This record gives sequence, C-alpha cells and structure tokens, in this order.
Amino acid sequence: MALKTPAEIDGMREAGRVVARALQACREAAAVGVTMKELDQVARDVIFGAGATSPFLDYHPSWAPTPFPGVICASVNDEVVHGIPTEYAIAAGDLVSIDCGATLDGWTGDAAVSFVVGDARPEDLELIATTERALEAGIGASVVGNRIGDIGYAIDKIARKGRYGNLEDHGGHGIGHTMHEDPFIPNEGRRHKGGELRAGMTIAIEPMFILGGSGAYRYGDDGWTLLSRSGGRAAHVEHSIAITADGPVILTAL
Repeated sequence: MALKTPAEIDGMREAGRVVARALQACREAAAVGVTMKELDQVARDVIFGAGATSPFLDYHPSWAPTPFPGVICASVNDEVVHGIPTEYAIAAGDLVSIDCGATLDGWTGDAAVSFVVGDARPEDLELIATTERALEAGIGASVVGNRIGDIGYAIDKIARKGRYGNLEDHGGHGIGHTMHEDPFIPNEGRRHKGGELRAGMTIAIEPMFILGGSGAYRYGDDGWTLLSRSGGRAAHVEHSIAITADGPVILTAL
C-alpha cells in the first residue's frame, strides 16, 4: 500500500467530507414512506453538487451480475450490506443502513451509518450502538506499530461480548485513489498478527453486526444484496481513516 503524505491525507479528508454530508442528508431525509431511490437521489445531489463523482455508481466487480446502479448502498432490516436502492418505501421501525462513497480531485472517501426510522425496538438501538462501539475500538487499535490483526481482534471482541453475529468473509479495506485497495481489513483477527500499521496508511474500517449470534449470510435475488441467513437484523457503520504518528484521524467526518 502506498503511504500518503500529509497533503494527500488532506485531499482525502475533503472527499470524506462530501461523503459525510451525503450521509447526513440521507439520514435527515429518511422518513416513513420515503423510498431507497429517493435517498439515492439525495446523495447524488450532494456528491455531484460538490463536484465529486461516485465510486459506487457502475462499479462492477467480477462476482457481481450487473454494474451497481446507485451512489449509495441502501440496506434495510435483515439486509446487511450492498443493498441496491429500489422503490422500497421505509416503514416505521425499519433499521436502515446507508453506505456511501465519493471521489474528489482524485481521492476517495467511504463511510456508512445505521439508524432506525420511527419508533425503534430497544434491541435495534443496542445493536447499532454496539456496532458503533466496535468501529471506535477498531479505529482505536489503528496506531503505528500495531498489526492488522489488532483491528479485527478489537472489533470481534465486542461482537462476541454482545453475542452478535460478525458478518463472515467481509471487512474493511485500504482506500486512496480508488475505493478498494490493499490491504483487506478483516473484522476478526489475532492480536499482533498480520501486516504492520504504518504512518501514512489510509484504510476503511466497517464492522457489520447481526442480531442472533450468526455471521452467516446469503445473496438476494439481485446478486448484490447480502442478507443475514438467520433473518436477524443487521447494522453497518464505517469510517475512512488515516494512520498517523499522532494517532488515527477520521477522514469521513464533517
């Protein structure tokens, strides 16, 4: 992974701010009866209005049947991640996860939030809060001299303590000029194992927890959406960060 200079990290911070504004706008617009496509349009307005482009739109990895048609991934309830924005209208009590990216002046940011629309079930709020704590723990472990395994260990420790499923086979990634770069950042790991974390590395950390204790998943009919195999609801949160000599810096904040 190419290490970034302070000036390059500043460029990534600007891209990250666009992502943060898009996510904030989606969260504010989310209400009962609003469709996922409408939230996608909200994010489009923010991203393109800032002079940025979307790394999600038309993204077509080898495993996917079609290019991705939106600028956000919009996942609801038992949809864990990669949900395609559709005409589905939000219902009261839905647990919504929005994942968004933006590329500005050659640098990319990527982040995700989860929230409940309307009256929330206590177990959904605790799931989201725990997933957010896991993200904080993963960021806290992202210090010079630690290893990639330390990040996964910090995240998975919280999942296990809360008896949540930790989505199998998925995790965070390097980020920079493009959305997905080396290294892979698994959401479970062994302490002091894996590649060494160095100043100038920029990575995205994204825990995805599932109610019920199982991390197993299945693909939806669209070939993109991952759903919990158990039917348990899921939360997904993410930040892009820079690892610096002074500690981790969140790049996808306002």
